[in-house]
Amino acid sequence: MNKLYWQTIGEGNTHLVLLHGWGLNAEVWQSLIPRLNSHFTLHLVDLPGYGRSQGYPVLTLKEMADIVFAKAPEHAIWLGWSLGGLVASRVALDNPNNVQALITVASSPCFGAHDDWPGIKPEVLKGFEQQLNEHFHRTVERFLALQTLGTQSAREDMKALKSVVLEQPLPSVEVLNGGLEILRTEDLREALKDLQHPFIRFYGYLDGLVPRKVAGLLDDIYPHSPSVIFRNAAHAPFISHPDEFAQALINACNMTS
Repeated sequence: MNKLYWQTIGEGNTHLVLLHGWGLNAEVWQSLIPRLNSHFTLHLVDLPGYGRSQGYPVLTLKEMADIVFAKAPEHAIWLGWSLGGLVASRVALDNPNNVQALITVASSPCFGAHDDWPGIKPEVLKGFEQQLNEHFHRTVERFLALQTLGTQSAREDMKALKSVVLEQPLPSVEVLNGGLEILRTEDLREALKDLQHPFIRFYGYLDGLVPRKVAGLLDDIYPHSPSVIFRNAAHAPFISHPDEFAQALINACNMTS
């Protein structure tokens, strides 16, 4: 039976939906809850097929976005990290009258590298798909390590991400491969040019999965979308720098009200 895991915490007037990245689940936001729950009503979601949201088949990006949006409060701010940024972006594009703002974290409208676009080489993502079938746990751990590489707290951050994965049900190989396929093929660059909501982008300067060059390119493509770069963070700034991240998020959300 398909059932979406959804937890609501906090007492703020503003609803904030938090969407995690590939391979993980909503527990990744635990360090932010005490820093945000007096400012927002937080909605913590395990994406379909991930964590406690078991029983879903492999989904397209739009199917995933539709499932999550169906349970969401009206006029929420949507924040998506990495793969979750694509899901949140798809929600905002498809529901222009029912989303207050879009915030993406260490995400890109096009994760795959092209001749004129920095990103993850398609053969790297294809390689992860093959490795998942052969060495499931080792491949997930390798991907998590890439997310913290370069920060002073990389080892501790890696442990935090790994504990999040292991404490909840693991996604199936098929679901993980489906997520990698979304990262490899989706391209929302043109579609997001027409976004009417406030759109704010957070990046880690040391991020090896979403190169910081992406921030500058998108600053030009989306002149009304401000970007914030955490100088000492990699792909998970909310884990390595929770206080700095929480304050930046509060400030960003105040801009959208």
